[in-house]
Amino acid sequence: MLIGLTGTPGTGKTSVGKFLERKRHWKVIHLNDLIKEEHLYTEIDEERDAVIADMQLIRKRLDEIIIGRENEVIILESHLAHYIADIVIILRVYPPILKMRLKARGYPEEKVRENIEAEALDVILVEAFEWCKKVFEIDTTEKSIEETGQDVEKIIDYLLSDNEEELSEYEPGSIDWIDLVP
Repeated sequence: MLIGLTGTPGTGKTSVGKFLERKRHWKVIHLNDLIKEEHLYTEIDEERDAVIADMQLIRKRLDEIIIGRENEVIILESHLAHYIADIVIILRVYPPILKMRLKARGYPEEKVRENIEAEALDVILVEAFEWCKKVFEIDTTEKSIEETGQDVEKIIDYLLSDNEEELSEYEPGSIDWIDLVP
């Protein structure tokens, strides 16, 4: 089962992915690292300090990695995961907190602003609804990595159980930052 762990940069995807690797020994593919290490991109955007991912190459490479592992839990961690996985868990953070995190990473002001706006406007959530069959959301603002990891585990355990009931506490669209958009 391929599950995307996605969200705006700075929401905790990589940290939670590493937590789940250690605790549950689930296979976590850190897609951004894979893209850079295996040159799965078409060009480098110097202005944004980013690479332009080649989605066809990425899908082909992921097919190679996943083949024969369909019965295992595989987590695809990246802000791009919702373009690939049919089931995604979106990590969200209150934009002023996200701003502090991104500034602490040394992101340029324009990149910080762009990501804050994307978070406030639910950009990844909207895209996930367009691309994915199942979408879950977790507000990580006041949660530790362990608490967020436990939320992700709860969602995955729910998915593995084939439970017919909805998992309403992670219902997509319940987090709303729109009043914060300048």
